[in-house]
Amino acid sequence: MDNFATYPSLRNKTVLITGGAEGIGAAAVELFCRQGSNVIFFDCSESSAAKLLEHIKRIPGASHPSFTHCDVTDLDQLKRCADATLAKQGTVDVLVNNAASAGAGARVPTADVTPESFDQDINVNLRHQFFLTQYIAPSMKKQGSGSIINMGSITWRIPATDVPVYTTAKAAIMGMTRMHSREFGEFGIRVNSIMPGSIATRRQIDEVLTKEYEDYTLKAQCLKRVLVPAEVARLILFLAADDSSAITGGSHVADGGWVGDT
Repeated sequence: MDNFATYPSLRNKTVLITGGAEGIGAAAVELFCRQGSNVIFFDCSESSAAKLLEHIKRIPGASHPSFTHCDVTDLDQLKRCADATLAKQGTVDVLVNNAASAGAGARVPTADVTPESFDQDINVNLRHQFFLTQYIAPSMKKQGSGSIINMGSITWRIPATDVPVYTTAKAAIMGMTRMHSREFGEFGIRVNSIMPGSIATRRQIDEVLTKEYEDYTLKAQCLKRVLVPAEVARLILFLAADDSSAITGGSHVADGGWVGDT
C-alpha cells in the first residue's frame, strides 16, 4: 500500500458502503480503513463480513469498520439500518452505493425474463441506490457537504446482451447520478458514478471468469491483464476525497480501456 495515495481529508470521515463484505465493496472498506476513515458497511453475508473484519484487524494502523447486516432489497430494513447509522454517527460524509448482483440467475436472454425476475434484478441493482441516497442525503444537506458514489458498469456501453435487466439498471444509474448531482449540488454534495469493466472478484472468478471469458476480456481491453477490485476501490477513494472537490455528475470508467472514455 505504500505506493498508493494517502488522502488526509478522509481521516475520521464517516463512510457508508453497501455490499461491503465482498468484491469491490470489501476492497473499498479496507482502503478507507487504511485511510483512517470511520467505516460502516452493510451486507447480507455475515460469514463474508466476519472474514473481512478479521482481515482488517491484522492491518497495522487501519481503523476498525462496523458491520450491519442488511438486505438492501428490503426497503423497510434498509431504512432501519440507515436510520440507526445516522442516529449513532450523526451524519454520513461519504455514501458508496455498491451492492449489486449479476449472478447466474440474471444471465438469461430477454425472452426468459419474468416480471418477478425483473423486479428482483432492479431491486438488487438499482432501487436501493435511489432510496438509500434519499435516506442519507438530508444529513449531507444539513452539514453542507458530502460525496455519493454510485456503482455502475460498462455492461450498457458494450452493450452486454446476456444480462438484460442488470444492463438496464446500470444504464439507469448514470441518469440517476447526473440528476442527483444537479439536485444536490447547491448543498455542496457531489454525486459521481463508477463503471467498472471485468473485475476479478471472488464471485466473478467462481461464476463467470472461465478461460474463454478471460480471453474475450483481454482481447477487448487495452491493458492485457486481469483487473482486481482494489483498482476500482482506489478510484472510489479519489472521488470521496477532497482531492476531487470539483468533480461531480460524472461517470468514471475503470475497465482497462474496454470502452475507455467517460
